[in-house]
Amino acid sequence: MDLGIVILNYNTRELLRDCLRSLEKTRGIEMEVMVVDNASRDGSVEMVRAEFATTRVIANETNGGYAQGNNRALREFLARPTPPRALMLLNPDTVVPPDSLRLLIEFLDAHPDAGIVGPKLLLRDGSLDLACRRSFPTPEISFYRMIGLSKLFPKSKRFGRYNLTYLDENETARVDSVVGAAMLMRTEALKQAGLLDENFFMYGEDLDLALRIKQKGWNAYYYPHAKIMHYKRESSKQSKKAQIEFYRAMYIFYEKHYRKTTPFYLDWMVMGGIALKGGLALAPEIFRAREWKGTSV
Repeated sequence: MDLGIVILNYNTRELLRDCLRSLEKTRGIEMEVMVVDNASRDGSVEMVRAEFATTRVIANETNGGYAQGNNRALREFLARPTPPRALMLLNPDTVVPPDSLRLLIEFLDAHPDAGIVGPKLLLRDGSLDLACRRSFPTPEISFYRMIGLSKLFPKSKRFGRYNLTYLDENETARVDSVVGAAMLMRTEALKQAGLLDENFFMYGEDLDLALRIKQKGWNAYYYPHAKIMHYKRESSKQSKKAQIEFYRAMYIFYEKHYRKTTPFYLDWMVMGGIALKGGLALAPEIFRAREWKGTSV
């Protein structure tokens, strides 16, 4: 099999239906789709079982977060005697044109160094979803973002590294990471790096996985000739919990990968920025020692 797709769903029944309908029109590859539902209350599980007979549904009784949910399906794919040669994380709020997945698989085949490839993600208004090509949020890059320099100088190669806004959006580029909303991975690279880190609840786990895949010697690519529509939910943008989890993920990533080697003056600036943006809700997390679970295949 060419591709195994994992879609994590939480109360997005109508968006999920549109996504699965678009996947049914995919041409040129052999694939299987698994939907993991994180205890939705909107009838999502019943809808998939009634309308999409070839789609496997894993119904979780509780919402354990993005990483935990996706890992359930990834483990099932990897446990097979012959797993798909590529695995993909895909959001339910996406619509996939018929040839996009074939183009991504062909790109993977043509680039033996590629452990990850992501498409050009387009928002409702046709503009680029900036998250689809990113640098790792090092202390320096994160600091520029937190104080607004990345927005003030998006074409700067120094200040615009967070979302690589200085690059042509229509040109293929080697990047640090793509986004988990549409992240296709070579199965061998995932096996070597391990699964998503379940210390992250939402946000950051895709960056963490991309970094671990890179540490195993693989590269990540942004490939704009493959396009996917990403209809981000406005509710998640406005949710206070989502905002807190964004900065919590930033803290976890920084603590895990960079804090030990960051000069004290920069550490204070980064931690202060995270605390200021994340608010008091993050204080107990920031000021206690963290015991990493570390998730492996």
